[in-house]
Amino acid sequence: MKLNHLQTICLLVAVGVTATSCTRKQPAVSQQNANTATSARMTKISAEELAKAYGLNSFGQVEAIRYTWNAQFPGVNISRSWVWEPKTGKVSYEGKDKDGKPVKVTYVRSQLNSQPDNVKNEVEPSFVNDNYWLLFPLHAYWDKSATVTDEGAKPLPLGNGTANLVQVKYPAEGGYTPGDTWDLYVNNDNRVDQFVYHRGGPKKPSTVTATWEGYKKVGPLLISTEHHGTADGAQLRLWFTDVGVKVTGSDLWITAP
Repeated sequence: MKLNHLQTICLLVAVGVTATSCTRKQPAVSQQNANTATSARMTKISAEELAKAYGLNSFGQVEAIRYTWNAQFPGVNISRSWVWEPKTGKVSYEGKDKDGKPVKVTYVRSQLNSQPDNVKNEVEPSFVNDNYWLLFPLHAYWDKSATVTDEGAKPLPLGNGTANLVQVKYPAEGGYTPGDTWDLYVNNDNRVDQFVYHRGGPKKPSTVTATWEGYKKVGPLLISTEHHGTADGAQLRLWFTDVGVKVTGSDLWITAP
């Protein structure tokens, strides 16, 4: 079920360079997030406990997930639509290439070597990036190479309050950007309220700080559909639309309310 052979992500594919030149602006933090994180638990949380809050125990029922990943910066507005069948590794993509031309492609991830260069070098890295944004608490558990530690109650990076800092660190080799670290600020419901992403390599952005908001239950999965923050100090909004799940025994899409 995990993204085979890929330990971490190439964050903000195709928009990272733009982010470094955008206007600096600190995002607002929802009062709900600040309130729920104020009284962080003092007991330790494991990667498995975190993943369970997002649907780990029921993920075996998931036959397909669809979603559109949207990213917005001053002067930049990108959308990429996906359908992923985790049991077969089949991926369908609809979006645009680096030159802005429409692209529509379907491939099986285990057969990636037989795909054209644009699928291997553009579409697949984008898929990994967008899927990690969608389901990172699950990937933190699936990626056995990652080291997950609970650092205890820490101040939130955005706004007031505290939360348990669960750090997910990837090894120095492997994946698109080895050495990445994800700092997850987790509230008493085992939900991520905010996160800070530290890139392990020289590519930009080096640091992304964002909220996790707009939680929706989609079939057996819990999805954060809204993220607001900064990428190397530049304003960032990232969100998901058209989120749906197909489960075993049904051909109907269960959509976000």
